[in-house]
Amino acid sequence: MATNYEDRARSGGGGGYDNDDDQDRRPMGGGRAGGRRMHRRRVCRFCIDKVDLIDFKDVRLLQNYLPERGKILPRRISGNCATHQRMLAEAIKRARNIALLPYTTD
Repeated sequence: MATNYEDRARSGGGGGYDNDDDQDRRPMGGGRAGGRRMHRRRVCRFCIDKVDLIDFKDVRLLQNYLPERGKILPRRISGNCATHQRMLAEAIKRARNIALLPYTTD
């Protein structure tokens, strides 16, 4: 078996990238590495307003963090800090429990 691999290395066959052009594999447009955009980090709204407790009875506030499907928005999308995201999730669950918010859409 070892001779098999040695033969491939000498002949140049076997799918190596040594002789290939690198331009075929590069992403199109932008010229940035990885093709990712630069995003500004969203700041937690609750930290800006210095909110200590998120009230589960404030349905209008909680609805901003629930899309049409009814799932709780994740932290990376909502921009909340970890502490306020946990408080927000708990408030949404409490509001669902007493039927202020729906669990899902119909």
